[in-house]
Amino acid sequence: MANYIKTKMTGLCGLFVMGLTIMTGCNTTTDVEQQVNELYDKMPQEERIAQLKSMYMDDLFDEQGKLDTAKCRELIPHGIGHFSQFCMQQPRDPNELRDRAVAIQEWLMNHTPNGIPALLHEEVLSGVNTKGATIYPQQIGQAGSFNPELAELKTVQTSTALRKMGGILALSPMVDVCRIPSFNRLEESYGEDGYLSAVMGTAFVKGLQQSDLKKGVGACSKHYLGYGGGGDAEEKEMMEEILFPHEAMIRLAGSRCVMPGYHAVHGTKCVANSEILQDILRDYVGFDGMVVSDYTAIDQLPDLDDVVQKAAAAINGGNDVDFPFGANYQHLQKAIDQGLVKPEVLERAVKDVLRHKFRAGLFDKGAYLYSKEDIQLDTPEERQTAYDIATQSVVLLENNGVLPLKDAKNILLTGPNANSIWAMCGDYTYPAMSYFWKKMEDTPEQPHIVKLLEGMTSHKPEGFNIMYSRGCDWTEEIETKFSELGDERAWEYEILHRKVDSGEKADKQEALTMAQQADVIIAAMGENVMLCGENRDRQSLRLPGKQEQFVAELIKTGKPVVLVMFGGRAQVISGLAEKCAAVIQAWYPGEEGGNAVADILYGKVSPSAKLSVSYPNTEINEAICYNYSAEKDPRIQWPFGYGLTYTTFEYSNLKVQREASTSDQSISLSFEVKNTGEVTADEVAQIYLSPSNADQQIRPIQLQGFARVSLKAGESKTVNVKLYTEQFGFYSHKDQRQWNIQPGEFIIKVGSSSTEIKLQENITLKGEPINKPLREFYLSESSIQQ
Repeated sequence: MANYIKTKMTGLCGLFVMGLTIMTGCNTTTDVEQQVNELYDKMPQEERIAQLKSMYMDDLFDEQGKLDTAKCRELIPHGIGHFSQFCMQQPRDPNELRDRAVAIQEWLMNHTPNGIPALLHEEVLSGVNTKGATIYPQQIGQAGSFNPELAELKTVQTSTALRKMGGILALSPMVDVCRIPSFNRLEESYGEDGYLSAVMGTAFVKGLQQSDLKKGVGACSKHYLGYGGGGDAEEKEMMEEILFPHEAMIRLAGSRCVMPGYHAVHGTKCVANSEILQDILRDYVGFDGMVVSDYTAIDQLPDLDDVVQKAAAAINGGNDVDFPFGANYQHLQKAIDQGLVKPEVLERAVKDVLRHKFRAGLFDKGAYLYSKEDIQLDTPEERQTAYDIATQSVVLLENNGVLPLKDAKNILLTGPNANSIWAMCGDYTYPAMSYFWKKMEDTPEQPHIVKLLEGMTSHKPEGFNIMYSRGCDWTEEIETKFSELGDERAWEYEILHRKVDSGEKADKQEALTMAQQADVIIAAMGENVMLCGENRDRQSLRLPGKQEQFVAELIKTGKPVVLVMFGGRAQVISGLAEKCAAVIQAWYPGEEGGNAVADILYGKVSPSAKLSVSYPNTEINEAICYNYSAEKDPRIQWPFGYGLTYTTFEYSNLKVQREASTSDQSISLSFEVKNTGEVTADEVAQIYLSPSNADQQIRPIQLQGFARVSLKAGESKTVNVKLYTEQFGFYSHKDQRQWNIQPGEFIIKVGSSSTEIKLQENITLKGEPINKPLREFYLSESSIQQ
């Protein structure tokens, strides 16, 4: 294959170092800015505008997979800033993808005015979005692990693979604080809480970027600001909670790319919204990176007559790059000629892109643009990580003692998600993207995706007998609602108006007959790729189709029924859950999901995940969150932070520093957790903060820390926590935006969920009020000792 690209420029930039405190930059920042300025001044106008556009790389290759240089001269004579989703366009070997990246980068370096390499980007929400790459659990499940270390390991593995193939930027993670239970993209998020989203999102970025953008992959924080239920929030909630994950990822982990959402904030679409992109993001948070549009978002700007006006509105509002193919920004010169865009606005956008490329080392001598080694995907280490995350993502909601399965020798496994990859793969995985966008009915068996039937069969204890009958389909009719929301490429009737063909017969009577022979029934129900995901809405949040009726008939057999739900959001099962022997929410657990769920059912692993959302018992189509009230919400069946396991835990000996000054950096606390049961298990101990009176300007209850504690039967450990005094503060905006720490009495609570508080103590902050423009410390720190 081709040798490393010989670059035309040498960069001197060092990279930021990640830590738990604010990243202050490096001593070569001036050098980078000088290099950006010098390069910009040399660039012809056409090359500058080209840096703000993207395209699909496949458009430059012929049918034999060779780079068509004539097309390059025709379509990108002045270069191109970006290539969109370069891994997922067709099912290709990673080495072929790398070779294509080599060919196009070498052409750009040698045949365009200043030889500027492109940023090749891909989606990496659950692993690299390409054939054969590891499919990790969807984010809504991983959030329930409360395990940022595993989240970071996942993205280290992901970025290592993507960078080898030539990927330099990832359009992930999604850190929308999603508070509307019916939101069709909730599965991509870390749930309803800003703090948890910030912890997990920061871990995602740290792993992906590997503390060095020259060897890792750049992250993109999306969908800024308030997608999924926060766009119309009051300013205080918006700035304290909805902004929180984006702000933490930028200021703690060095995230240098932001993607505005499709929605509007205060009546203006985010992609052209100077309030959120300039005033808040750049001026307040201090972001100095690159802003890229969501796919076709600029096309959707309302009340503008033509593409020239749309391009002007977006770049003037603060958006730098037009994805996926520069349909509007190709008219930027006309907008400049008409006086709609000032030269300094174009300069800002182009320099934002160039700065990112310098930070990624694209101009360095020997720049790491791809690997020369043979690229292998889905390694044993990656599969192990996928399995570990899956076992920590599955939430046990109810259990009358039937689990783990010990004495039930004859087991019936039934339901539409019992023997399907669509129980395992969430949106933005390669199979899901290929099925939905490319209409590929047959997805390649790369990687191998372990279905629940396979996992239960291959991992069953000796003497167990597994019977299987599908029993019912996901739906009998098409339930996906058509609506012109999100990516307009999906606004095709043919894309949305279809249902998944399982390839299996669903014989309800056969399943009910088998049920008579079973000691226990495992009913695998829920959603699939066409019932949840971007642009995919349903009429209801109850189980799709006739699944609920089928489960009710299984219950009528008198045999204990374990309901296992797969999908991307909480599904309302009130009235049904109470009749089941056990209930599990498995979300979309990835390629090892079948093994992980089977091992939990058999008791080889004790469930440990906690809910990252408030789980409703009724249809709710408005924003809800546990922190809106310290009182129990009657609409919630299982609260945020809730999850059962196969043992019991005892909390004791809470020690809290009783007084501190508002000027102190932090306070300390500790407590003990003991496994009082008979099996090894993990407990997620959660630390909440509450006011002592209603006049204090903080939430009634707010997660401010947690610790995942692994305990053998009878074992005790001590959890030590450092809470920063800034975590007791709040946002205000009178004359200026600021963060405030006020003296007063607060309540520190320790619990196993947001409603199951085991220990609490008061602490008093004394001293003068502290006001500062921004927080310096966002996340508490915890350690565990014997």
